[in-house]
Amino acid sequence: MYIFLGILAFIAVLIIGTAIHAAFFKERQSASPALPEEAVDVDRAARHLSEAISIKTISRDDPDEVDWGEFQKFHDFLEREYPLITKSLVREKVGRASLLYKWQGADESLEPIAFLSHMDVVPISDGTLGDWTHPPFDGFNDGEFVWGRGALDMKNHLVCVMESIETLLEEGFKPQRTVYLCFGHNEEIVASAESGAHELMETLRSRGVTLDSIIDEGGAMLPAKVNGLLDGCLAGIGVAEKGYADFRLTLKAKGGHSSQPPKHTAIGKLAKAVIRLENRQFKATLPDYVNSLFTGLGKRCSYAGRFVMCNYPLLKPLVKLIMTKIPPAASLVRTTIGVTMSSGSPAANVLPDAATVTVNCRIMPGESIASTREHIRKAVKNDDIEIELLKGKEPSYVSPTNTKSFETLRKLCMAANEKNIVTPYLVMGGTDAYHYEPICKNIYRFAPFTVSTSLLLTTHSTNERCPIEQLGAGVTFFKRYIREMAGKE
Repeated sequence: MYIFLGILAFIAVLIIGTAIHAAFFKERQSASPALPEEAVDVDRAARHLSEAISIKTISRDDPDEVDWGEFQKFHDFLEREYPLITKSLVREKVGRASLLYKWQGADESLEPIAFLSHMDVVPISDGTLGDWTHPPFDGFNDGEFVWGRGALDMKNHLVCVMESIETLLEEGFKPQRTVYLCFGHNEEIVASAESGAHELMETLRSRGVTLDSIIDEGGAMLPAKVNGLLDGCLAGIGVAEKGYADFRLTLKAKGGHSSQPPKHTAIGKLAKAVIRLENRQFKATLPDYVNSLFTGLGKRCSYAGRFVMCNYPLLKPLVKLIMTKIPPAASLVRTTIGVTMSSGSPAANVLPDAATVTVNCRIMPGESIASTREHIRKAVKNDDIEIELLKGKEPSYVSPTNTKSFETLRKLCMAANEKNIVTPYLVMGGTDAYHYEPICKNIYRFAPFTVSTSLLLTTHSTNERCPIEQLGAGVTFFKRYIREMAGKE
């Protein structure tokens, strides 16, 4: 009886303690002074984005298949449409078609900042041209959106950076800190042997330049709403990005006529290895940025949500388990393995003398290409399988969040929308930013555009388009960032 009463008392204390904890489990935000309005010519930005989209700067795996004349058109467009930038900044062509701009600051003792963008876009998928509401390279403006390939990835970003600087020059702003613009030409080619971004970095490094901070593309600001629990907007600042590796697994065997097949052909043996690999995924972890994400969301929930999330440290094992069952969430907490391509015999009546599969891996910070290859080797449990790295890039390091640049991004996100929940996060895809790690430790991947998840999914897909109102938001954001980071203290 006393044991039962003791258990009841413990449960009551636990519930009361949690209730009190939840009441105080809120995000503490001091009221920030309102930032002055920024002059922005949205119509001009939309017009320039339309023209930028109309220039077919398509990158391809084989440089000989690229229409380099289109990149020259893009260079000419930037020179013509941004006359004050052309007059006031030093511009040079780097490598095949990348551009480097330098806006000289008054105080050379201050480390420069840099904005990255890429001029290239992905091709239109075969057979999908007729699915577009407006042709992908027309840059059609319907008054609400600018449509076309690159509207979200990432000519909108590039145009907003240029518009912000052109407008600041019109207003007579002079930076104290030097500002670099690094525009690559082949970001869409993962792990390219002739990376424009790498050449830009090497150009800066050869001149002894180290950067205070970098802003590159990243996640947008996405609505985060759950009826009765949460009403906000998730503003993720990418502090790291996953690595990338393509491995080819090959198993050789005796070929011959299909009328006399062995118990398992090369394909059959390799198929067993693939199943073993898929069943042996990488272990999941909850990095600091994932913990910050859940804590940040929890503190912005209604009381019912906070009652649960205030116990997040105790819930971590359950959270991790649930995340591994949901593919998009699993990609946040572990290296992913996807078997994407296969090949075998050239004919239906011929036994394959070799079978191959291609395995695409997105590698978590803390892992490496080498450790990923070793994981595959152990998982397939077949020493006869050859494992060949086709191409890859290592995962980035994790940038700190206690820097002026990160705090400026946080401040400006909150100024843009008080409902924004600002949190560090991991970028699933690749960006040009990782190339700059030798000259910069504070690298942040962030796009200051608020879009719906459904709209964001048009990136690299059909009917990609950018809301025109978000161009104004982007220009405002970059102007304010430059004032904060490169203006007078």
